[in-house]
Amino acid sequence: MTDEKTIPIINGKPEDAMDPEASNTNLVRSNDKKVNERGHWNNKVEFVLSVAGEIIGLGNVWRFPYLCYKNGGGAFLIPYVIFFICCGIPVFFLETALGQFTSEGGITCWRKVCPLFEGIGYATQIICAHLNVYYIIILAWAIFYLFNCFTTDLPWATCGHEWNTDNCVEFQRANSTNCTYANATSPVIEFWERRVLGISSGIEHIGGLRWELAGCLLLAWIICYFCIWKGPKSTGKVVYVTATFPYVMLMILLIRGVTLPGAAEGIKFYLYPDLSRLSDPQVWVDAGTQIFFSYAICLGCLTALGSYNSYNNNCYRDCVMLCCLNSGTSFVAGFAIFSVLGFMAFEQNVPIEAVAESGPGLAFIAYPKAVTMMPLSPLWAGLFFMMLIFLGLDSQFVCVESLVTAVMDMYPKTFRRGYRRELLILALSVFSYFIGLIMLTEGGMYVFQLFDSYAASGMCLLFVAIFESICIGWVYGSDRFYNNIEDMIGYRPLKLIKFCWMFLTPGICISIFLFYLIKYKPLKYNNVYVYPDWGNGIGWMMALSSMICIPVGLLIQILRTEGTFSERMTKLTTADPDLKMQGKLGGSPLSYTVNDCDAKLKGEGNISAITEKETHF
Repeated sequence: MTDEKTIPIINGKPEDAMDPEASNTNLVRSNDKKVNERGHWNNKVEFVLSVAGEIIGLGNVWRFPYLCYKNGGGAFLIPYVIFFICCGIPVFFLETALGQFTSEGGITCWRKVCPLFEGIGYATQIICAHLNVYYIIILAWAIFYLFNCFTTDLPWATCGHEWNTDNCVEFQRANSTNCTYANATSPVIEFWERRVLGISSGIEHIGGLRWELAGCLLLAWIICYFCIWKGPKSTGKVVYVTATFPYVMLMILLIRGVTLPGAAEGIKFYLYPDLSRLSDPQVWVDAGTQIFFSYAICLGCLTALGSYNSYNNNCYRDCVMLCCLNSGTSFVAGFAIFSVLGFMAFEQNVPIEAVAESGPGLAFIAYPKAVTMMPLSPLWAGLFFMMLIFLGLDSQFVCVESLVTAVMDMYPKTFRRGYRRELLILALSVFSYFIGLIMLTEGGMYVFQLFDSYAASGMCLLFVAIFESICIGWVYGSDRFYNNIEDMIGYRPLKLIKFCWMFLTPGICISIFLFYLIKYKPLKYNNVYVYPDWGNGIGWMMALSSMICIPVGLLIQILRTEGTFSERMTKLTTADPDLKMQGKLGGSPLSYTVNDCDAKLKGEGNISAITEKETHF
C-alpha cells in the first residue's frame, strides 16, 4: 500500500509552498525553504494601500488639473473617461492579475507565460530603474522647501536675501501702486532658480554640486530604504501612513482653498467645458498619456505588488476600485489646486492663465507664491510640501520594490538567503543616489528634464503597453487568461476587457505612439533654452534603452532556441508547464498526483486537502 499524508490547502496553494513557518516537506523545489519563500501581504488592506500609494502620486496633483483646464475643462473628461475604460483599467488589471497568477516579478512573469516576450519584462524594469533615479529628486526639492517653512516669514516671499538680484520685485497687491520694471523677477522664482537649483545657463555647464540638496536626497533615500528593506512585511505597514496621510492633507488644503476669495473663479476655469477643443488631436493624446502616467502601468510595479497576493484574491474588483479611486483623486485635487490659483489671480488682478502652471512649476513656483498671500503662510506651505513628500514617497519605494522583486525572482538562490535582500536594496539605493547627484548640480535641472521627457516618457510606456496587450490578447490568448482569472477569482470579468486587450488598447496605443513620433520637437527648458543636439541624442538613447529590449529580446530568444523556426516559435509561445497546471489547479503542480489532477479537472468539487504519494510529477 502506498504511503500517503495529507497537506492542507491555504488560499488555493499548498501551505508549505507559501508559508515560511510551515512544517518541513520534500515537496518544495529546493531543500532551502528561504529560496522558495517570496513573502505575501498580511491582509488585503496592505495590498490595496500599497497600490493606491503607487498610483496616486504627484501627477494627480500637478498634472491632471492643469491638463483639464488646458484642454477644454469639463470637456476633457470625455476623452479621459474613454481612455480610462479602454486603456487604463484593462492594462492595470492585466498587470496585476498576471503578477497574482504567476507569483512572479516583472521579468519572470513574462518568461512564464510567453518566453518569446520576456523582453517586455526587461523593458519595464529599465524604465523603473530610470524612474528610481530621477523621481526621488522631486522629494529632495520638497524636503528642502519643507525645512525652509519652519520660519515666521517664508524666504521666497520677499526680496533682500543674498540670493536675490537687483531685478527682484516683491508682489504688490492690486490696490497698491503698481510699478513696471524691465526684466523684473519675483522672489519666488529667484528662490527656486537661484537658492534651490542655482541653475546654470545650460546642460553644457554642469557646475558644482548643491550640497544641501545632496543631504536632502540622502535623507529621502534613507527613508525609502527602511520603508521596504523587509519586503511586504515592512512595506505593508508603512503604507498605512504614506498612502492615507496625503488624503488628510488634500482635504485640509481643499477646505482652505474653497474658502479663499476668487476660488469660485478658479474652479470655473478648471471645469468650464469647451467642446470645440475635442477636435484637437493633442487633447486626446494628453488624455491617453495622463492615464499611463497616473496609473503606473508598464513599470512592472503592479505585477510585483500583485505577486504577493494570495492566489484567490479578487484582483478584478480591487483593480476597478483602485482605478476609480485614482481618477477620483485627480478630479478632487483639481478643486484644491485651482481654488488656490483662482485666489492668486484675484489677489494679483491678473487672468487665471497667468498663474496656471503644471509640473514643478506648480509645486515650486505657483503654489508657494500663493501661500505667501495667506495668513499663517508657513503653516499652509508646510502642509502642502508634506503632502508632496508623502505622495512621492510611496510611489518611489514601490518602484524600488518592483525592481528588487524582479531581481530576486530571477536569482532566488542568490538573494533569498540571510540578509542579501537588504544588501541588494542598499546597493541599489546607493547606486541610484550617486547617479542622482548629477541632477543636483547647477546644471542638474536640465538633466532632470532629459530623464523626465525621454527615459520614462509616455512614448516608452505606450510602446510597452502595445506588446503587453498583444502578448496576452493574441499570443498567450485572452480566452486562456480569462480561464486563469476565473480559476483565481471564481468568475469571468466583463468581455469588454478581453476585447480591449485584443483590439482597443493596442490600437489606441499605436495611434498615440505614432502621434508622438510625428509631432516630435527638440526639448526646450521653459520654452527658452533649446537643448543641443547631443543632449537630445542622450535623451533618445535613454528612451531606446528600454524600448529596444523587446525586439532584441525577441531576436535573442529565437536565435538561442534549438529546432526549426516553426519548432522554435512553438516552444517560445508555449507557457511554462508548471504555470499551466497552477492555472487549472490553483496550486503548485509538484504537490499533486496524477489521480488528483484528473479528479480536479473533471470537476469533482472543491477539495480542502490533497494527497501526496511517493511518486510525483
